[in-house]
Amino acid sequence: AKYRKKRKFEMGRPAAMTKIGEKRVRPVRGRGGNMKFRALRLDSGNFSWGTEVCTRKVRILDVVYNASNNELVRTKTLVKGAIVLIDCHPFKTWYESHYGVKCGLKGENSVIVDSGVSEKSKSVQRKIASRQKTRTLEPVLDNQFASGRFLAKITSRPGQSGRADGQILEGPELAFYQKMMHKK
Repeated sequence: AKYRKKRKFEMGRPAAMTKIGEKRVRPVRGRGGNMKFRALRLDSGNFSWGTEVCTRKVRILDVVYNASNNELVRTKTLVKGAIVLIDCHPFKTWYESHYGVKCGLKGENSVIVDSGVSEKSKSVQRKIASRQKTRTLEPVLDNQFASGRFLAKITSRPGQSGRADGQILEGPELAFYQKMMHKK
């Protein structure tokens, strides 16, 4: 191949290697004056609970699995596709107020109807009663409520957008990742 000088547009940059810690984000100028946000440390993100259509800003506690590289788990590096443990309390408080039930209780009767519903107005009581009919909560998620932690997947790119947002794992996807973590 013919030799030519290096061009600015052929340049690469070192990886962000985002860690868990107090938020530290640096702006980076890209081609065309566009900005990227290099997250060097993050401690929280916006996580969505798909089946319940509920999104909350929660703390990221730990990195537990990464399909691409175990080194990224050991060093607790946040990348897209990483499986992390997040604090489930904001989701738990929402769930309990939305359905009027207590969940995540260890023991036989893990879900009980909340006694605080009787103090609410008739219309609110009717609304909660109608929600009760269609309500389902996976036993696996109920166990996670009891432990205070949810397994979630990061779907944003922390080194590019400066955020660690994602979704809570449930159903077959959760079963798959639990199986993979058990193998390791």
